[in-house]
Amino acid sequence: MSRWHQIKTKFLKTEFSKTGLLWFGLLTPIVLYASTVWRRPNPVIIEHQPLFQGITYSRQASDQPRPHIVHILDIDLTAPGLRPYVTPTYFAIDLQQYLKHRRLKSRKPRAKRTSEFLKTHKLQLAVNANFFLPFDDGTPWYYQPGSGDVVNLNGLAISNGNIVARLNPKNKPSPPTLCFTEQQAVINDDGTCAEGTRQAVAGNLVLLENGQPTEQLQNQLQQEGKVPYSFTIAALDASGTRLWLVLVDGKQPLYSEGMTLGEVTAQVQALGADTAVRLDGGGSTTAVISSPHGATVLNTPIHSKIPGRERPVGNHLGFFAKPLTP
Repeated sequence: MSRWHQIKTKFLKTEFSKTGLLWFGLLTPIVLYASTVWRRPNPVIIEHQPLFQGITYSRQASDQPRPHIVHILDIDLTAPGLRPYVTPTYFAIDLQQYLKHRRLKSRKPRAKRTSEFLKTHKLQLAVNANFFLPFDDGTPWYYQPGSGDVVNLNGLAISNGNIVARLNPKNKPSPPTLCFTEQQAVINDDGTCAEGTRQAVAGNLVLLENGQPTEQLQNQLQQEGKVPYSFTIAALDASGTRLWLVLVDGKQPLYSEGMTLGEVTAQVQALGADTAVRLDGGGSTTAVISSPHGATVLNTPIHSKIPGRERPVGNHLGFFAKPLTP
């Protein structure tokens, strides 16, 4: 083989290697993204499927006026053994997290994925709750907060009677609260909870009062009424003993693009709700249940542009519940 032929062969091999690496670098993110899309559950309609004693699940799917999927958790707060539970100040953390987050003396809430919260406290159901800061989900490789990072919650949060986050009097209007006492709950638009409240989380907008849309909602509809979005809504009947958690998947074209604020309010109103409050939504919208296979995410959250990826959120609302009888 001539010297020129050897040089030519080596050059071609190098170019082929560079081309192969280039295509690999371009195709890998596409393949990984496609795999997350394929793993999304089929939008099959589910009607009143019992999950645990006192907790029933429904899933609605429609392509009108745009593709959207709605998850409804119907909770009987008087069911035997059913107890709400809100994220406490501390989580059980392993050595790796301890080495990463050395500010353990700081009694502040820390972000966790909803599935992590459910597994840590051995709950049967958990959803995301308060709005929080800091927040940034700009890219798949950089986002805030990470799991275990300190966060500031917007509004009141109470866990087992202990205040996790206080109401900031400078926040006007005050973030409305969802307060739990013994086998009952109430939504307060002034951001407070009565003495004896065991668990509480906060939202940022009361949607319904006495079964009718609120004035605050009407004002908000003028700003965001036409924009489809992901939602986590908590609603109560007039007695305060029946709770609905309504979650809308969004930001996923051709699968679930979300609902407008007016549409989701009408959805909650149709359930028979007397009062309703909007909790944190968007990519934070997550519902997780315990199953024989571990923590199972019911909906399809989207975080840092990746469908099915859970976002570490500021805090959560969970429930202990008994298994279904045979």
